Amino acid sequence: MTSTDKDLAAFIERHRTLLAKERDAEIERSSLLLSNCGPKLLEQKGLALIGLGVVGINIGLGGKTLVELERSAAYHTSPTFPPHTFRPGDLARIEENVTTTAKKPSKKPKSGTDSKTNQAAEGVVYKVTDTRIVIAIEPSESSSDDLDLPERCRVLKLANSVTYDSVEQTPLMRVLLGMSEPSKAVPVQNLTFFDPSLNQSQKDAIRFCLESPEVACIHGPPGTGKTHTLIELIRQLTSATPSNPKPLRLLVCGASNLSVDNILERLLALPPPSSGARLKVTRVGHPARIMAKEGMLNATLEVKAGRSDQAALARDVKDELQNALDTLSGKGKGAKGKPPRGLERKKMWEEVRALRKEYRQREGGVVETVLSESQIVLATCHSSGGRQLRNQKFDVVIIDEATQALEAVCWIPIFKGKKLVLAGDPKQLPPTILSLDESRKKSKENGDKSKTVPKAAHDKKTKQQLKTKPAPSPTPQPDAEPEQRPPSASESESSDSEEDLPPESPEEKSAKLDDKIKPKPAKKGRQGLKPPRTLETTMFERLEKMYGPGIKRMLIVQYRMHEQIAEFPSKTLYGSKLIAHESVASHLLLDLPNTSAESEDEEKELLGTPVVFFDTAGCEYYERLDGDGDEGSRCNENEATVVKNWVDRLVGAGLLPSQIAIISPYQAQVTLLTSLLRPLYGTDLEIGTVDGMQGREKEAVVISLVRSNEKREVGFLKEKRRLNVAMTRARRHLCVVGDSSTVQHGSSYLKKWLAWLEEHADVRYAGLE
Repeated sequence: MTSTDKDLAAFIERHRTLLAKERDAEIERSSLLLSNCGPKLLEQKGLALIGLGVVGINIGLGGKTLVELERSAAYHTSPTFPPHTFRPGDLARIEENVTTTAKKPSKKPKSGTDSKTNQAAEGVVYKVTDTRIVIAIEPSESSSDDLDLPERCRVLKLANSVTYDSVEQTPLMRVLLGMSEPSKAVPVQNLTFFDPSLNQSQKDAIRFCLESPEVACIHGPPGTGKTHTLIELIRQLTSATPSNPKPLRLLVCGASNLSVDNILERLLALPPPSSGARLKVTRVGHPARIMAKEGMLNATLEVKAGRSDQAALARDVKDELQNALDTLSGKGKGAKGKPPRGLERKKMWEEVRALRKEYRQREGGVVETVLSESQIVLATCHSSGGRQLRNQKFDVVIIDEATQALEAVCWIPIFKGKKLVLAGDPKQLPPTILSLDESRKKSKENGDKSKTVPKAAHDKKTKQQLKTKPAPSPTPQPDAEPEQRPPSASESESSDSEEDLPPESPEEKSAKLDDKIKPKPAKKGRQGLKPPRTLETTMFERLEKMYGPGIKRMLIVQYRMHEQIAEFPSKTLYGSKLIAHESVASHLLLDLPNTSAESEDEEKELLGTPVVFFDTAGCEYYERLDGDGDEGSRCNENEATVVKNWVDRLVGAGLLPSQIAIISPYQAQVTLLTSLLRPLYGTDLEIGTVDGMQGREKEAVVISLVRSNEKREVGFLKEKRRLNVAMTRARRHLCVVGDSSTVQHGSSYLKKWLAWLEEHADVRYAGLE
């Protein structure tokens, strides 16, 4: 079914409406929090860092002012930031750190040049480490008042804006919008792979991407080497080979800085080619991790632009600009710690603005030269729409983590390319949508509370129904999951209602390998372009719904998890297609060189068990709401103690804190666990939310489910994709701590998971001795 102009108009208008709602929801959340919450509560919610001091003010790419802040020793015992949600690219505001007991400032400004004013400077988070945060302030917004920062500051997180562009009528656009069918595959002859370690499903995915004229998707479940596959694809596209006579120019994007950095690091680690020069790779943007690795730093646009021949004049202007800013902040030569005031200060700021303008013009020419010479440009989807890439065009756009990015965000880089490759996993976490959470909350407030009832009330209601209603006919009912989105095409393909299958031998698995990687035939009468119900519907999922599973190839051999850890996710979400590679299928903690146990029993209990379940049912380890009303997060002190005891035992058996991760769906539980374990094991022990752990892996993972209540409410714990991410981070050992009597009633998926744990895990009573 081909999309009409009417379908296209409805699709775009629906996206505009949803994006406006999302923008309004984020602004409303930020303004409410910032207006109603005290500084301490804002910091607890991860939306503020308080009691900071300015370390330095520098000039960055584009003439931006970089303000670096750290926790002041005068107000904090530790220089390390508490858990927070600041990430590179977030909007933030620096303002005076006014305590709740301080008097409100007078509305009338004081006269005189020596009076201090409470000023705020807004910008973008440029870099974050454990102890420092750098905010980049746009030159157009900078004035003398912006940088007149107080001695004691705080940083507040602001609502981020979503960018999208106008629609063009290229062949790629027409396919993506359902206006024309994807062209037939163009067979690739004489394809030779650079990497001999690729498995068959990876080779199949690469060939599929090379042969697809407009668009191709790679479905990479956890641990299946999605990035590994993308690196081989990039090498094929950018190298002159018999199958690819003309090297192509690529824009490689990701939903996060982490995913882009991961690809950059792997590209830089490739061996030099036997003939010809190395690939010219340039990274646009400055995530925190680049700064710590010199090889990656050298690939950034800023460093490359600084080392080019035309950069000398721009550097001279930058030095002048930096000296002027130092003088304004009281750090320049002869300033004696006192910044200029009055007319002198105003004149100097006029000079700064003129120098900034000149610097941007000179720098613009240098940046244009560096980018035009680059064969591969890497950026986040957001930053690909920046000023530096405005006039750049590419043969192929690759988007990693495409299932975590809003469709509108994916369109930003798409306009710059002729062909698109999307990589991701729709079974893992979708983009975070605040407006969706708000609508669900309002729906619940308007009477949608009948879905979770106390056990006694539920039993009473059931008895009354049996007395008054005739017995229903024994027709099979589908699994219902209230408050869940409809299943995507990929979920329909491998639903969680699949019956348990008998275990397969390695020979049977190997024999079925070829059958599994063959795509299913496309269904006739596919749907055309439909307006999305929510912003959670990603481009990856929408294309699969429009064109069927033939639009993608799935990677099926996973190199991370013990086969028992991978069994449940494979069976319920991936159609039992995931195969554990022989190198990881049976690996355990006891195989690590640094682990040992005092006895055989302890070795089996601690180090020889892949899945452990501490069941707190009947222990009355009830959750607690940490915060005001329904806005607060949840924590569970007794569960946290169980987690701590187990981590203590693992470390006691030789496991390193850096080999362990503790995950909880709730920020309040993360904060509680951090306060218990950080003093003992430092920052090597990773403690975080499910969202923060996506894309990561550890030898041992401990999950605290938190929810335990008489009403059997589980909240967003019922989101199967969130649980899938949590349980697939573990390589050799997975420990789950939770209340089965509460959790199993959350959804059919949770019920199956708890039943699977009861049957296959080492189940232990979680009572505290």
